[in-house]
Amino acid sequence: MTDLVTDVLRQHAEDAFAAELAALAARDDRPRPERWRLSPWAVATYLLGGELDDGTVITPKYIGPRRVVEVAVTTLATDRALLLLGVPGTAKTWVSEHLAAAISGDSTLLVQGTAGTPEEAVRYGWNYARLLTDGPSREALVPSPLMRAMADGRIARVEELTRIPADVQDSLITILSEKTLPIPELGTETQAVRGFNVIATANDRDRGVNELSSALRRRFNTVVLPLPGSLEEEVDIVTRRVEQLGRSLQLPELPGGAQEIRRVVTVFRELRAGLTADGRTKVKTPSGTLSTAEAISVVTNGMALAAHFGDGVLRAGDVAAGVIGAVVRDPAADQQVWREYVEGVVRERDGWQDFYRAARENAR
Repeated sequence: MTDLVTDVLRQHAEDAFAAELAALAARDDRPRPERWRLSPWAVATYLLGGELDDGTVITPKYIGPRRVVEVAVTTLATDRALLLLGVPGTAKTWVSEHLAAAISGDSTLLVQGTAGTPEEAVRYGWNYARLLTDGPSREALVPSPLMRAMADGRIARVEELTRIPADVQDSLITILSEKTLPIPELGTETQAVRGFNVIATANDRDRGVNELSSALRRRFNTVVLPLPGSLEEEVDIVTRRVEQLGRSLQLPELPGGAQEIRRVVTVFRELRAGLTADGRTKVKTPSGTLSTAEAISVVTNGMALAAHFGDGVLRAGDVAAGVIGAVVRDPAADQQVWREYVEGVVRERDGWQDFYRAARENAR
């Protein structure tokens, strides 16, 4: 029978990087907060990458300022919850998952925030069959991921916090400030044990959707995840993630990948900044975010096209349609932005004539 753990489309971080986590735990002789699997130093090393003294290579999970990771990790060792804030595609969810995996060995205690997230998802619900049969009891209670994390001393995650309705958001206040979750129906409570904390993520673009109350915001230490600072840094991020996704999707390694990744990242960075890389030409910015995550998606889709419908080499034509789809979100405004960029920048760029032809062809 196929091993279901290795055959899943996307493994949890604690499964995919189990060997690295085990190697770090074996070599980690630094003080650990209670119920942490690794010390804060080892958690940061797991996120940022490095080489252990036995030669084990820890791959970087996050490429960015070291201080950002250090502040995030130390926050979780205090009584403050952590809020990861940033524009779409800055790896907030990715960092959240890997922090929980390294600290608790479990990244699955997750509440996904949406406009319809009910209070039960944050507090607890009921098994109504048992509730009707036996009345309110511990056996009839269905704990939320947060409640389970409190009882076990683990890290809980709340994704897209600002998408959750304000009254449901405020259910977190008592949990974060008093470290307890009252259960008035049973006249009891669940108290958080050492090791419990919360990582929430929020999108800069969602400010005003369900803005956090000042009371709730005070319970978080906010860490802003920036966009990659340089072209090389973003190319490195995209390359690593595309390789990981390619292995997961069983796509072959294709020639031409390095060149097309650099092109996609260059296009995205220039349109985000409104300025070409050499600083000489201003360009209009489209309505979309053109995030690193979208660049990863564009290249991965291009690899699939090249592998299944092309000649096995990743070419400009394989990524051009994806780039256009990411840029042109508003047909009325973004189409003109893209056309001006292609004719004013891409056409004149040395070595980009194949991309220019592919962009014109796919725009028809």
